[in-house]
Amino acid sequence: MAISAAEVAHRAASDAERIAWVDEQDILLGARPRAELREQGLIGRGTYILLFNSAGELCVHRRTLSKAIYPGYWDVAAGGMVAEQESYEASAARELEEELGVSGVALTFHERFFFDQPGNRLWCAVFSAVWDGPLRLQPEEVSEARFIPLKTALEETLRTPYCPDSLAALNRYIDRRA
Repeated sequence: MAISAAEVAHRAASDAERIAWVDEQDILLGARPRAELREQGLIGRGTYILLFNSAGELCVHRRTLSKAIYPGYWDVAAGGMVAEQESYEASAARELEEELGVSGVALTFHERFFFDQPGNRLWCAVFSAVWDGPLRLQPEEVSEARFIPLKTALEETLRTPYCPDSLAALNRYIDRRA
């Protein structure tokens, strides 16, 4: 599957975005371009929004092949990096609207945690929301999406590539609810 010119342009713009740069305690140090954070192993801030419908099904979506990390992987959460001078909550609302076209919903904050893998070091804020309306996918970032039972999503993660950072967010959400 080829990457479109629009996806290439979107990736370049995304890599240049200035992202909140923090230390191991989530103390703000400034802002750096997204690609620089990744390449230098610095820590950024990210948001994860677990989107459910009123039947309790979880929205999962497939990332486009142009994504810098986890291209083509399935994802259990909408979300992304927190921009310079942006709060976690503002980032979550922005990302949910950008990626899935969902806006005007109440976001429930659950927790923050540190995720640390090479090329993906983040302080993560986990939110959830409920939505029964249509999804409007951002074609440069999301190739498909669907609501499925939570149990089905967890079973899929055992045999299909899913983003490990959002899986960590989902598993922590499940553990806290248990």
